[in-house]
Amino acid sequence: MAKRRAPKKGRAKISKVMREYKRRTLRSGSGGKVRKRKQAVAIALSEARRSGARIPKRRRSRAR
Repeated sequence: MAKRRAPKKGRAKISKVMREYKRRTLRSGSGGKVRKRKQAVAIALSEARRSGARIPKRRRSRAR
């Protein structure tokens, strides 16, 4: 199965946020610095969605 890519507008926003994360300047909504990669990805995707990029909604895990 091929990996899905975000549209150009979304990719630009995501790469900007991930660059901030790598430089340790990314901050969460509460004001603290982001240290976890998963949290940075979540912030990047939500900002891309907010800017109007067509990013698919997050997948829910299956209940057992």
